Amino acid sequence: MAASLKNSVRERWARGIPTINGWLSIPASLSAEIMARAGFDTVTIDMQHGAMDYRSLLEILSALTATEVTPLVRVPNADSTFITRVLDIGALGVICPMISSAEEARNFSAGARYHPVGNRSSGPLRAAMIYGPDYFKRANEAVLVLGMVETPGAIAGLDEILAVETMDGIYVGPNDLGIALGMTTGMDREEPEFLRVLQDIARRANARGKIPGIHTNSSKYAERAIGMGFGFVTVCSDAGLIGAGASATVRDVRAGLPGRS
Repeated sequence: MAASLKNSVRERWARGIPTINGWLSIPASLSAEIMARAGFDTVTIDMQHGAMDYRSLLEILSALTATEVTPLVRVPNADSTFITRVLDIGALGVICPMISSAEEARNFSAGARYHPVGNRSSGPLRAAMIYGPDYFKRANEAVLVLGMVETPGAIAGLDEILAVETMDGIYVGPNDLGIALGMTTGMDREEPEFLRVLQDIARRANARGKIPGIHTNSSKYAERAIGMGFGFVTVCSDAGLIGAGASATVRDVRAGLPGRS
């Protein structure tokens, strides 16, 4: 039985329902499956800053096939050959970092689309096997394409980037965007200038009919981002959850040791 070749993000977007995304940095299929079964709509496998290689990507995508989650990949750059390989083994969407201009957005998104709207080479080794023999005909509508907004050029050229028809939307990287605005690194930022920029990005993307996405580090900030108009929101990562959970457990145990108040 073929897996569902549906873009759940775009379907939710059309109905005004935000997508809750989990983030995978650990190269292990079991932890990826645990995340997928936690209730996320999508999970993104991070091949830019995560500890993934192509073999672990294939293993994770294979594990995710048995779940209801929609698998996405953040690629390290806009290399069309690598984007093709990621999609050929079953990813249903790509997020590309450091998109700073409309030209870069067009080049990136073209690598994820088949002719006549793109230049993706045809050879969907695993994708055709799991999604069905008509994968080629449906892939352009199914694959999600998001370009990351995190540079001074992206802010200056946002309207032109949003006008690129072959891109579904944009995705804010708070760390690099904060650096671009002259701030230090950080997630879930509270600087008034940063919040104004976020609100403006979401407003302009929505006005263009594009999906605005953002990376957050907590459920509270994710809810806040949804309130700003973001329709694709990453809540947490596997590595972050393990670290936070382990630290909290050790802290609680130490607090209960004899001699501790």
